[in-house]
Amino acid sequence: MTAPVRAPGKAPSGWLAITGLILLTALPVIGGVVRVRDVGAGATSSLPLPLTIAIVVHIVAMSLYCFVGAFQFSPALRARRRWHRTAGRVLIPLGLAAALAGVALVLLFHGPDDEYALALVRLVFCIVMTVYLVLGAIAIVRRRFAAHGAWMTRAYAIGIAGGTQALLVTLFGLVVGDVDPVRETWLVAAGFFVNLAVAEWRNHRRLQLSRAPQQDG
Repeated sequence: MTAPVRAPGKAPSGWLAITGLILLTALPVIGGVVRVRDVGAGATSSLPLPLTIAIVVHIVAMSLYCFVGAFQFSPALRARRRWHRTAGRVLIPLGLAAALAGVALVLLFHGPDDEYALALVRLVFCIVMTVYLVLGAIAIVRRRFAAHGAWMTRAYAIGIAGGTQALLVTLFGLVVGDVDPVRETWLVAAGFFVNLAVAEWRNHRRLQLSRAPQQDG
């Protein structure tokens, strides 16, 4: 029995990567939906209005950003330039809204003292995500497509890190035991770095593949 052969010139769908990214997004999205429901039901009525707005904006924008962004990793969809451009014009504002709302959440933070380190880690990476998105937007305006893709991949890696962090915290809890604020801080930071390492690997791989035809020629 022979394996099916893809038609020449037809880009792969990338369904496996899309499915994996959506599954990775599912955990924080479900938690976010519950959080937004609680806000809507008045369970967090004691929170200041600016903090409530920041929570809702961050959760909604980040959920949409991670879900829609997963489809940008489909070579077949990227080949459809109109779809890719339209999605990009939606994703950059969504990503910026999510990241800046995350910054606001930290600046408005009034939690326990032992959670300040965790808040600081989140602040740093929200700022980094914002910078990556701005650099990605600048790159596409200058028609530097490879740089645009690399910056957007890095930004998405930070955005979707909530799923990786949830997995790390769950695994740590099952294997080691309770996750206190100090351990949670390290695990959250590790989730960001793991995702960024994968993003850099993917960017390097795409660069090598783009150079291969030139070397063969």
